[in-house]
Amino acid sequence: MDLHGKKVLVVGLARTGLATVKFLKKKGAIVSASESKLEAEMKEVASELGEMSISLEWGGHTVSQFLKQDLIILSPGVDPALEPIRKALDKGVQVISEMELAYQFIRIPIIAITGTNGKTTTTLLIGDMLKEEGKKVGVGGNVGDPLILFAEGGEQWEILVVEVSSFQLEGIDVFRPRCSVLLNITEDHLDRYSKYEDYIEAKSRIFKNQGAEDVAILNWDDPIVMKHEKRVKAKKFFFSLKERVKEGGFFNGEEVVLILNGREETYSLSQSPLKGIHNVENMMAAIIAARLFGSSKEAIQRVINRFRGLEHRLEFVREIEGVFYYNDSKGTNLGSVIKSLQSFQEPVILIAGGKDKMTDLHSLKEWVKSRVRRMILIGEAKERMARELGSLTDTVMAGTLEEAVLLAYRMAKRGEVVLLSPACSSFDMFRDYKERGKVFKEAVQRLSTKSEARNPKFETI
Repeated sequence: MDLHGKKVLVVGLARTGLATVKFLKKKGAIVSASESKLEAEMKEVASELGEMSISLEWGGHTVSQFLKQDLIILSPGVDPALEPIRKALDKGVQVISEMELAYQFIRIPIIAITGTNGKTTTTLLIGDMLKEEGKKVGVGGNVGDPLILFAEGGEQWEILVVEVSSFQLEGIDVFRPRCSVLLNITEDHLDRYSKYEDYIEAKSRIFKNQGAEDVAILNWDDPIVMKHEKRVKAKKFFFSLKERVKEGGFFNGEEVVLILNGREETYSLSQSPLKGIHNVENMMAAIIAARLFGSSKEAIQRVINRFRGLEHRLEFVREIEGVFYYNDSKGTNLGSVIKSLQSFQEPVILIAGGKDKMTDLHSLKEWVKSRVRRMILIGEAKERMARELGSLTDTVMAGTLEEAVLLAYRMAKRGEVVLLSPACSSFDMFRDYKERGKVFKEAVQRLSTKSEARNPKFETI
């Protein structure tokens, strides 16, 4: 892609947008940028951009700015349905994602991982497994560095492992990973997509440009993934918790069994610090990818034995008087919450709620009924969740997350689990899921080991 002298607009000026502006400037493009936030909200970015002599608009997007461009680059999370973007497309302006731009300049294999849940864990696992073998690996995309930072890596890397979102995949044209991994698809982001099928279609675009010489790793147990399996032109490998697969990996209840080219090898999970059946799926997908791209069995096993997982994803916080507290603030959709509930045999006191994504709560009902002894609801979504789920178990509402923690403390009995797994985004009460998880952990750490917590205010359903 020749960018010299082209008028290019970058939409969205967070970390990825800023890196994209710098890259385009190096390539000789005539760069401008558009950001929905006010300049006062992004002082550091504004200061850095001010030294670059580019055209900037803050606090919204104007149609005129978009129509005069040769190329528009969307940062992750920017909605392509915005009116200025639609009008630019109607005029014939090319609109692509930052990931697509970066790909045009990358000449090494990419392993791309997507799915509703488990993307970050699987991406980091694959990266660690390849690094353990001594390979020069770059890890980025939605985790780590934006992909655009790898666009001029030269000999620094020999393979990239990239987490990709549905938003990024919407804006691809020729993006073609050497290996694609689709972990699962469950309802999410329906506040952004008009219907579930649009979200599914966006995820499936990871296979769009792959050919027979590429590989795809698919979840055999996921009916939505398998519904689209026939569209995949790459060589397919599967992973399953339920069945023995011909090529790929399956779980026999104790070990992961890997089958490649008719040969079998096993991987023990007995020393793995990762909790949860969903992490068995993540490990199977990672093992397949890492083995296909040159990691030895021994290197992979070493990583399995030490990899501790992610903060805010089924993260053990503390035990108090036989009650175990887990922070799953990253559980922002129903599929993620269900996987977390499946990870416990103990009765669960579930703290849920937040900014409502308007997803259908039906799939959560059987798990609330069978695994959740009590439910504490918070945030914007608590009223709807109470109406649709509240009759299935003892349910109360709390005004704040701190109150919910205190209430759970007073309710919990020895041998039970207190689990924050919201099934909602955090933006009604917190900056992001990380802040929500931090507040939860701090509230748990403040709890006394005595049974004398102050009585929180709450409403009973």
